[in-house]
Amino acid sequence: MLYRRFGRTELQMPVLSCGGMRYQYKWQHLPMSEIPADNQANLEATIRRALDLGINHIETARGYGSSEVQLGQILPKLPRDQMIVQTKLTPKSGRNFIRKRREFRREFEESLQRLGLEYVDLLGIHGINNDSLLEDTLSWGGALEVAKQLQKEGKVRYVGFSTHAPTEVIIRAIQTHQFDYVNLHWYYINQTNWAAIAAATQQDMGVFIISPCNKGGLLDKPSPRLVELCQPLSPMLFNDLFCLSHSQVHTLSIGASRPTDFDEHIKVLDLLDQADELLPPIIERLEAAAVDRLGEDWYKTWHIGLPSYDQTPGNLNIPVILWLRNLVLAYDMVEYGKMRYNLLGSGGHWFPGARAEQVDPEQLRPCLQQSPHAERIPQLLQETHALIGGEVVQRLSQS
Repeated sequence: MLYRRFGRTELQMPVLSCGGMRYQYKWQHLPMSEIPADNQANLEATIRRALDLGINHIETARGYGSSEVQLGQILPKLPRDQMIVQTKLTPKSGRNFIRKRREFRREFEESLQRLGLEYVDLLGIHGINNDSLLEDTLSWGGALEVAKQLQKEGKVRYVGFSTHAPTEVIIRAIQTHQFDYVNLHWYYINQTNWAAIAAATQQDMGVFIISPCNKGGLLDKPSPRLVELCQPLSPMLFNDLFCLSHSQVHTLSIGASRPTDFDEHIKVLDLLDQADELLPPIIERLEAAAVDRLGEDWYKTWHIGLPSYDQTPGNLNIPVILWLRNLVLAYDMVEYGKMRYNLLGSGGHWFPGARAEQVDPEQLRPCLQQSPHAERIPQLLQETHALIGGEVVQRLSQS
């Protein structure tokens, strides 16, 4: 395994982490008496496989249902000083500061008990996804205040945050100088958050990439076109190498559901010193393929002047809808496009905005004035809905 310094925490972080949101039994909290033996055996085998590979960062969250309580059956049996354990809790809202403080602490103590540990190495404020949640986190009695107190008590070593927020919100959170690390989305098909990674690097923060396989394109079941374009690598391996070729990125979360899910990812370790040779021709092919199907002008300028969802009639998430259209047309990523598009409208602040079920060109005209493609976009939104629209889906944690 290769390890990288996780920013100012000075932790030696494996470049691949064992994420805990896919091997658990349920997305609801359950007592161990309701966990099937075969599911628990699979989880324990997955953890032991990770450790055998040198993946000693085990990452989970209170919001991952039965994950914490199931991990609590195996983590206490393992060498504590050889593991980096992370869990995450959501910030609490409201003006009752005493209640907020008590509720966050109670949930943390409950998580620690479920994990069967005396402390966690990393505590993440889970889902600072907009300015309101950032304000709740930083306010008197908020999650950050409690987390800092838990540090003083020796129950938490380092405090960070996870986020699905717009880049500018992530940067504002980073620039508070209050966090040791950040969990965020960044991968080949979505490089929007590079400015946030650069800001975190300036603050000497750890950088953890969320879901590079699933959110990075359903790379465990890629389209034949994507497979062809990424040769001689698999799309999954290409994306891993692309991310880790940037030294500012410290670790990628592997959301393993079984022990064999690490097998393809682990191959990246032997390729890192060849990144400068392997990546450029693949990236060149991917870009040429996108230009061929989308047109050069659109490919280079489609994102310019687009309004955010909260500036758009009906809260249409125009940037996300057009981005998904690009992926579907350029790389035949239909299944991924459907998965993400049909989450719009039900994803809350984790994936905000609405689908393009009803598009009124006249209503959209004012908010598209800064786009060089203003006249085309209403029709493209309608075409995208016809292409990948389907039954609304929910986030995994809602299932």
